[in-house]
Amino acid sequence: METELVPARPPRTSEGAGAGAPHRAPDRVHTALGVLTEVPVSLYAAAVLRIGYGLLYLTFLLREFPHRDEIWGPGSPWTPELARQLFDQTGWVSILTLSDSRAYFEACYALALAASALFALGWRTRAVSVLFAVVVASFHGRAIFMTDGGDNLILLMAVYLVLTACGRRWSLDARRTRLRACARAEARLPVDRVAGGLGHHLRASRRTLTAVLHNCGMFVIAAQVCFLYGSAGLYKVQGGSWGNGTALHYVLNLDLFRPWPELSLMADEHDLLIALACYLTVLLQVAFPFVLFGRLKYPVLTMLLGMHLGIAVLMGLPLFSGAMIIADAVFLPDRFYRALGRLWRRTARGPGSGRTADAPRTPRARVPAQSEPVG
Repeated sequence: METELVPARPPRTSEGAGAGAPHRAPDRVHTALGVLTEVPVSLYAAAVLRIGYGLLYLTFLLREFPHRDEIWGPGSPWTPELARQLFDQTGWVSILTLSDSRAYFEACYALALAASALFALGWRTRAVSVLFAVVVASFHGRAIFMTDGGDNLILLMAVYLVLTACGRRWSLDARRTRLRACARAEARLPVDRVAGGLGHHLRASRRTLTAVLHNCGMFVIAAQVCFLYGSAGLYKVQGGSWGNGTALHYVLNLDLFRPWPELSLMADEHDLLIALACYLTVLLQVAFPFVLFGRLKYPVLTMLLGMHLGIAVLMGLPLFSGAMIIADAVFLPDRFYRALGRLWRRTARGPGSGRTADAPRTPRARVPAQSEPVG
């Protein structure tokens, strides 16, 4: 992850050259605290997480639409009454168990579809993120015995994203802010009017609180992914089948995880590749938390992408694989997403609509951090 802005380093003077050494560590701590409390980090990565999980859960709900009543509705074998009895023991809550009416369930399902779509689009993100987290938690708890690792990860990320300013980039909120800034610039109005000392302090406090919550949320998301990979790798090390390279052989022969039996049999015929895949999987997962701060993370993330695509195809777990691929996006720097955005705009414009070399470039209005939405 990286920050959007880097505080300017003060110039060194002849007097401070010798006296600055003892205060170098406090200065670094002060700079780090300033970044933590003033500059939201990895805004593009947060936007990718918002779009990814919103679209993924929307696709999941649409895929299960024909079976929604048997899974979450009043017609489910796990009835709302049984769910409420379990909630009394576990302390879990779900909006789906507030009524046994079919009309109420259909309204909740429509609300879940709308919340997922609006969350992916980034419309009123601060409020919609809370609604999305409530929806995911409610559907997760209603059919708790039918969930897997993908559902658990989506639930955790939905809760963590409530803390972040994931609507600052690639969202309808960001578009609305740009349009307002352009309108103010054309009307030659000040972007930020200070009504008084109290109003200025309130706005400053709001910006600081937003930055702190966002940065803490992003760091927690990154730590969650690291713990997930590290614990999974260490757990595999304890198993004998992963140590002798036969674990994937048994997985490929389980009827529960064979959506394409012919493809599984074809992959299982290559014993050497199966053994290498076992060892590489364990190595990648154990080493993942230790390569995040170097260039090795890029080939590791690429190999993990291939691993998750293989799990989605060979084992029939697209929800889990999609959730993991989206979570890995938190470790890509913002410069990568900015370059991706520029490439997308050039592709969308086409080869014949590019700006000529002699054409003057119109400056874009820069939106100050004070006027950016908190969502």
